[in-house]
Amino acid sequence: MTATDPALTRLAQGWRALSRLHDRIEAHIERALQGEHGISVREFTLLDVLSRQHDGEGGHLQMHQVADAVVLSQSATTRLVTRLEDRGLLTRYLCPTDRRGIYTNVSETGLELVTRARPTNDRALREALDEATGSPELAPLVRAVESLEATV
Repeated sequence: MTATDPALTRLAQGWRALSRLHDRIEAHIERALQGEHGISVREFTLLDVLSRQHDGEGGHLQMHQVADAVVLSQSATTRLVTRLEDRGLLTRYLCPTDRRGIYTNVSETGLELVTRARPTNDRALREALDEATGSPELAPLVRAVESLEATV
């Protein structure tokens, strides 16, 4: 393939459209969460992921699993966890069966915050997707995201 290959150009255009959709959605949700709850998208996502943990087999996530779930590097996730822990929204503890493992739990305060923020996140997501359907290049991506909603 050459740099002017039409298939490569379409692929690059599709990737740029997907990136634009992501950026639009994230910025819209960021404004809503910051304005109404004083938390960022990353903070909300981390609290949301951790609030869905459960006791029992595979119920608690290790830090590397949390990093994967919030799509951050392990070091960025650790810094985020530390900031939220300093604000009293999370607690960390050693894994009872593997002293090298560190688990993170949402505190009661963090759980209350994420519970209040979840409808804001959902509303802002819906608004951003609805707005994006007005763009011919983004509308197919919105439909793809909406179709994933039922299957994931």
